[in-house]
Amino acid sequence: MALLEATGLSKSYGPTRVVDDVSFRIERGETLGLVGESGSGKSTIARMVLGLIEPTAGTVVFDGHPMTGVSTGRLRPLRRRMQPVFQDPYAALNPRMRVEQIVTEPLVIHERQSAEQRRARCRELLRQVGLEESAMRRFPHEFSGGQRQRINIARALALRPDMLVLDEPVSALDVSVGAQIVNLLRDLQREFALTYLFISHSMPLVRYLSTNIAVLRGGKLVEFGSRDAVCERPREEYTRNLVAATPEMRAN
Repeated sequence: MALLEATGLSKSYGPTRVVDDVSFRIERGETLGLVGESGSGKSTIARMVLGLIEPTAGTVVFDGHPMTGVSTGRLRPLRRRMQPVFQDPYAALNPRMRVEQIVTEPLVIHERQSAEQRRARCRELLRQVGLEESAMRRFPHEFSGGQRQRINIARALALRPDMLVLDEPVSALDVSVGAQIVNLLRDLQREFALTYLFISHSMPLVRYLSTNIAVLRGGKLVEFGSRDAVCERPREEYTRNLVAATPEMRAN
C-alpha cells in the first residue's frame, strides 16, 4: 500500500479550476517530484495533501486513512506524521521566538515532555540539520536564509514524521545555498527513511532528488513516470522543454 495516494484531485475558486483531476501515489521511502511552472497548481496540491484546504473533488489517503472530508480531530494524528517545509524561510519563522521555542513548538502541542526533554530534542535536531547548539538561544533575524531553512527543517522533523511535503524549499535561496539544503534533504531521507513530496519549478532539482516525477501544466498532470523515463524519454513537448532548459545537477 502506498504511503500517500491522491485520486482525482481538483480545486476550483469560483469559475477558475486551479487543479484539474490530478492523481498520483507515493511509496514509502520514495520521493515524488512535482514539477511545473509558477501558477500550475503545485502549491494548491501541497495544501490539499496536507489537509490545509479541502479539494473541490477527489480524495487524499495517507497510510490508509482519508485526509479529505474528515474532522479536524481525525486529521490531527495524521498531520503530525506529514510535516510541511514551505518556500519562504523568512516568513515561516516567528521573529519574536528563539530557535529553541520554534523547533520545540510541535512537541509542546503534540507531546507531553518536560522542558529538559524538549531541550535535548532541540539540540539533537539542530545537530541533524547542521547547526550548532548555540543557535537555540538566538532569534531568526540573526541567521542567513539557508540557516533559517535548516531551522524550518528541524522543526518539521521534531515529531519524527513519516513524510515531508517540501513546497519550493530552496527557491528563495541563492543557488549554492539551495544546493546545500537539497543535499541535506537527501541525507536526511537516507538516515530516517523519510518519504518526500518535493515541489519545484526546477527540473534539475526534481531530477536530482526524485524517484518518480509528475509534470503539472495548467492544473493538469501531463506526464508521470520514473525519474529516468520522464527525463530521458519524455513524451510531452512541455516536459522536453523543462528538461532541456537547464543542466542536470550532479551529486557531491
